[in-house]
Amino acid sequence: MRKLAVLLTVMAGPALASGLQIDIAGEANGTVTIDLLEDVAPAHVEQITALAAEGAYDGVVFHRVIDGFMAQTGDVQFGKLDGGNMRRAGMGGSSRPDLPAEFSDVPFDRGVVGMARSQNPDSANSQFFIMFDEGYFLNGQYTVVGRVTEGMEVVDAIKRGEGRNGAVIGQPDVMQTVTVTD
Repeated sequence: MRKLAVLLTVMAGPALASGLQIDIAGEANGTVTIDLLEDVAPAHVEQITALAAEGAYDGVVFHRVIDGFMAQTGDVQFGKLDGGNMRRAGMGGSSRPDLPAEFSDVPFDRGVVGMARSQNPDSANSQFFIMFDEGYFLNGQYTVVGRVTEGMEVVDAIKRGEGRNGAVIGQPDVMQTVTVTD
């Protein structure tokens, strides 16, 4: 099983990893560890770990955060704190192709990590979200890629956005480094 740790510190790791560690800075400070579910969504897990190993997630902000719902990040095209376009954060992806959906029966419980996408179910690319609470209306509609195993208190401290879309105003929290782990 791969793990994804949201430590916001990304370090290169082996091609086949067990998870991620993300080092987060801002209002939320600390490390989040995520177990990646490669048996549930192998293509999505491979894409996330490849992007993390390349350092693509380093410096990417949490651009959409809705209290009681989820925190979204991973826009490696527009969501970089240094050199990105914060007005377009959430609209980009990576240079890699979009992925066909890998829907499963894993429910969107608190701490579950899912892939963000457009209206097209086969449009997930680099962006992902972490659930603050259960969101069963997402079941079978979005690809589940992992679950937080450590650091949920760090996730809970991520700066919330405003309005219905949860856009973060001012200085957003950022994934300083995202590291692939065994």
